[in-house]
Amino acid sequence: MDEIRTSVEIHSLIAECTAYDFKEMLEEKKPKSWLKSVSAFANTLGGSLFFGVDNDGVVKGLEDIQHVTEVISMKIRDYMDPLPEVEAITLEIEGKHVLQLKVKEGLYTPYYYVGDGQRVAFVRNGDESLPATGEQMVRLVLKGSNRTYDSLRTDKRVEDYSFAILANTFKERVQQDWDKKYLQSFGLVTDDGYLTNAGGLFADDCWLSQSRLYCTRWDGLEKTDAINDAEFKGNILLLLREAMNFVKSNTRKGWEKLPDGRKNKPEYAERAVLEAMVNHFIHRDYTVMGGEVHLDIYDDRIAVT
Repeated sequence: MDEIRTSVEIHSLIAECTAYDFKEMLEEKKPKSWLKSVSAFANTLGGSLFFGVDNDGVVKGLEDIQHVTEVISMKIRDYMDPLPEVEAITLEIEGKHVLQLKVKEGLYTPYYYVGDGQRVAFVRNGDESLPATGEQMVRLVLKGSNRTYDSLRTDKRVEDYSFAILANTFKERVQQDWDKKYLQSFGLVTDDGYLTNAGGLFADDCWLSQSRLYCTRWDGLEKTDAINDAEFKGNILLLLREAMNFVKSNTRKGWEKLPDGRKNKPEYAERAVLEAMVNHFIHRDYTVMGGEVHLDIYDDRIAVT
């Protein structure tokens, strides 16, 4: 449904948008020039196209805004699959008519531009709409099917792998004996006995090449000469343990004098470091085959990426 707003400033509208594109006019014969932004907004966090505004944000206005609105609706129907959820908003800015096409974040990704013999899904990269890479397509398909990389079934049978590290860590943390039935309830094994990708991350002999950790203690405040470095790969709990050990071995330790003794005070609180590392191992994107977690220790800070 169209909406009309009057006496609006373009800068206030931009502030409302997580992403935006300016189009001085509607290119009817080159729909891909602006539909790629519609695809990219729907595939990411949503955004808006402003028709009647040039690249510098100067309002030029549209002569026949009703015609522009009708053509946009028609082109979206003809060239987008599936159809994204959009809202056409008629604006009056500086006495001129502007059309804001608001594109909502889609639930059924990927959203494709289909035309010129092509079927392409676009994503936002900064202020550009670019064709999705293979890795990005995997994420879009998983998002659209309401699935995650962790839950995908592998071709590895559970009986061929052991989970001693997970069992020992579970007993240490929860103070409860490990039971094999937890593998399925935790989503590590499918009903028919195959490991999921999450199961692969927790297996003692994790085969996932992207489950890696790079640790470096730098000499100074920037990446110059390395005092110490190490690389680890495999089981995600093993990576967490090695990260904590590397921090302990490469940071200073102090102590506080108490009436009846003294209390050790490390340079960085262990709980804070543990929380940071756990978050990075949990929230990193394992669909990136060449990815890993980097732990960098400088004279004045720890950086985890």
